[in-house]
Amino acid sequence: MQQKIIPNLRFDTQAEEAANFYISVFGNSRSVNVTRYNEAGPGPAGTVMTVEFELDGQRFVGINGGPQFTFSEAVSLQINCADQDEVDYYWERLSEGGQEGPCGWLKDRYGLSWQVAPTGMEEMLNDPDPERAQRAMKAMLGMSKLDIAALRSAADGVPAT
Repeated sequence: MQQKIIPNLRFDTQAEEAANFYISVFGNSRSVNVTRYNEAGPGPAGTVMTVEFELDGQRFVGINGGPQFTFSEAVSLQINCADQDEVDYYWERLSEGGQEGPCGWLKDRYGLSWQVAPTGMEEMLNDPDPERAQRAMKAMLGMSKLDIAALRSAADGVPAT
């Protein structure tokens, strides 16, 4: 089935470089198509206009549209990680050359925001026991990269080891 909604990511001139970087980070990923500007412009003929790519089966389009629009935290991509090894992997790869933020958030080297989160985090934060949920939230707010064991220990009211 063809994907009905395709996120478009606007870059200054680095769409192809960014797509190749993201493809190297995520398994089951590939470049689908590259479209180049022709003599009609608006970019220089032969330069990359768009790059269509898939990350773990999710289709994206990177557009080289110039410097007037940049990424902000208003839109981000979330990675649901099965375990701490996945959290560590994506955190290290995507934050390299970028900027680490609070609560599992980071900006990659292109300025795109990501949240690297363990699956099950929502259950801790929405626990029916309000004290357990509050302890998990407080622990998360004190972290940059999320630490699953520390979050669980905090939720359970047990000091982290």
